[in-house]
Amino acid sequence: AHEIRNPINAIQGLCETNLETPAPVPADVLTKIQSCARELEDTVRDVLDFSRLETGLFTPLRTEFDVRELAAGPGAIILCGRFEGFDERLFEAPLPDGSFIEPVSIGDYILSGGEPAALVLLDACVRLLPGVMGAASSGHDESFESGLLEYPHYTRPPEWAGLAIPEVLRSGDHAKIAAWRLAQSEADTRLRRPDLWERHLGARVQSPSGAHKKKEK
Repeated sequence: AHEIRNPINAIQGLCETNLETPAPVPADVLTKIQSCARELEDTVRDVLDFSRLETGLFTPLRTEFDVRELAAGPGAIILCGRFEGFDERLFEAPLPDGSFIEPVSIGDYILSGGEPAALVLLDACVRLLPGVMGAASSGHDESFESGLLEYPHYTRPPEWAGLAIPEVLRSGDHAKIAAWRLAQSEADTRLRRPDLWERHLGARVQSPSGAHKKKEK
């Protein structure tokens, strides 16, 4: 917090000093810089209001979390570990509201720090905010939303490197196209993610992004 706020305060102070004395920088430019610094400081203070935020922590301990629930919430404070992570007592000590820090992971691999993982979570959440994708239905067919991987995509030209776009996709028959896409999603999921396929066959599936799928009869 201090690493962020001190430079912001310094910027505001320098602007005030230069506005009071003759300076080579135009006054309107200094005023804009000062205004931006104040807005950024307000944003930082708002983000650091722990009473309004949930807390998460990136470690290898948990692999599934609900991105949709997090994106719809008030926000999160993400603690990013380095190398060996955190003192175990951090997990055991309750927060002021009685809750505990919840560890999450983005996959079964090791990074030198949690910062890249935090960026992954940020991107996954931001795209779910209203207006970001334009139409809310844009993400309905994407991987994991129905418990399956997304179907293959093709673009122009119709033939490339001796490979042609599947004829069904150029047929204009929407029912056949939908059936083809579902079949491809199922085949790809069985081949590439057998763990997802097994979950898809369960009575009820909840994906990492919060989607549900009932077992087909």
